[in-house]
Amino acid sequence: MKGLLENSKELIMIYYIDNNNEVTQRIISVVEIKREHVIAYCHYRKQVRSFMFENILSCGPVKRRVGA
Repeated sequence: MKGLLENSKELIMIYYIDNNNEVTQRIISVVEIKREHVIAYCHYRKQVRSFMFENILSCGPVKRRVGA
């Protein structure tokens, strides 16, 4: 997972456990990787946020729609 985040130039979708222990889905653009967290622009909150690696359940590239 950390490797995907480190090498990504695309949008990433993560499933994340927030401060209320709720599972949330976020679309992020990675800004910087730190030791225990990733700093990323959160497209849901429209601001730069910090996401702890231990709270990220899964991540993957955002699939774009093709068509009309």
